[in-house]
Amino acid sequence: MMTEIPSEYRGWWRITETSAWVNDGIDILGTAVISLTGHADRLRMHCLLAYVNCKAIKTGVSFTWEGAWEYDQMSGSGRVTLRQDGTLRGTFRIKDGDSSTFIAERTKAPDEPIPAPPSYRDKWRHRW
Repeated sequence: MMTEIPSEYRGWWRITETSAWVNDGIDILGTAVISLTGHADRLRMHCLLAYVNCKAIKTGVSFTWEGAWEYDQMSGSGRVTLRQDGTLRGTFRIKDGDSSTFIAERTKAPDEPIPAPPSYRDKWRHRW
């Protein structure tokens, strides 16, 4: 069942800072973004490429994600709330790993599609 994402959250968001990771590497794979549309959502940040499933909750939007940090498969969860200045404040958790807060501002969809997360097999294909 698809949950309708409230219009004030729906769309693409540019991640501008995180609390746990160095912000100058946030755009290493391209502009750090998360989409919150309720359909085929994506996340790109630092060395992470992921698919996102999100749903509306009373206090904002919660999401789960599954993807790869470099070539290591991982998953996690998070949630976002809208601040008075129109930006998002969110939390991002890696299952059995780190967590971080982040700030994001509304943006347009990327010009190029976000690549699929790489698999562990891709790591070895590129070495030979």
